[in-house]
Amino acid sequence: MAKMGSKVECIWDAQASLGEGPLWSQSRNGIFWVDIIGCQLHFLNLSDGEQKTWRMQEKIGWVVETGDGNLICGLKSGITLFNPVNNESEIMINLEPDFPDNRLNDAKVDKYGRIWAGTMDDREISHTGSLYRIDPDRTWEKVDSGYVVSNGPAFSPEGDILYHTSTMSRQIFAFDLDINGEIKNKRIFITFSDSEGYPDGMACDSEGGLWVAHWGGWRISRFLKDGTLDRVVKMPVEKPTSICFGGAELDQAFITSASVQLEKSNKSEQPLAGGVFSIDLGVTGLPSYSFIG
Repeated sequence: MAKMGSKVECIWDAQASLGEGPLWSQSRNGIFWVDIIGCQLHFLNLSDGEQKTWRMQEKIGWVVETGDGNLICGLKSGITLFNPVNNESEIMINLEPDFPDNRLNDAKVDKYGRIWAGTMDDREISHTGSLYRIDPDRTWEKVDSGYVVSNGPAFSPEGDILYHTSTMSRQIFAFDLDINGEIKNKRIFITFSDSEGYPDGMACDSEGGLWVAHWGGWRISRFLKDGTLDRVVKMPVEKPTSICFGGAELDQAFITSASVQLEKSNKSEQPLAGGVFSIDLGVTGLPSYSFIG
């Protein structure tokens, strides 16, 4: 693995309450990301540095792209199709009408154009969160459950392993994933210690390494396919939340962070909390796929 080439750089000092869900857009040459508590969708154009923000009507947990340039957003009330040009939106799917205290929290699209989305108890109390697969025909299936806060997900380069996180129990699970979207053989892949914080968003690189953001841990870490800790990268913020790879060669990592629940003294120690960061990790990532439904 190549040597890391540069230091952590803040590319958007956004002061987000709960920055999350970074998504690399190749067609737009930029990064989408969300502030969940701030109910905002953001975009940073890497070509000219332009920053755009859309105010949403409720909490937004994630965003993915469609093949025609629209966006799909995970809002508290459901999965919504959003046109960023005219700001028009429509609800596609309400996964959990019987769980009003739940919300969508994190999602990714796999290489077959399917969305994998997790839900969580917004109060962070009950094990009412689940993992769902949304197929291109917009049908969906609950594939796992029992989460207080679900996070991730991420896919191996071959697309045959799905990683998904139970943040409150400090566990990352691995599942075998077949081409039809069926998962089996759930097993514990990594368990964090108290000193490591909580596993949050994550992404695989092209070598199969799993990069994980440590909420409360001041770091991101890389784990090998067998779960061995391979590298720790210190962050200037206590609560990095998620990571994606982007850039023309997919050789830049982009990391979101949070400033929520920080005391004033802690904020003075980490003035960039809530910012978006960039770093060359010395490895390339995997492309972001679009939902093909």
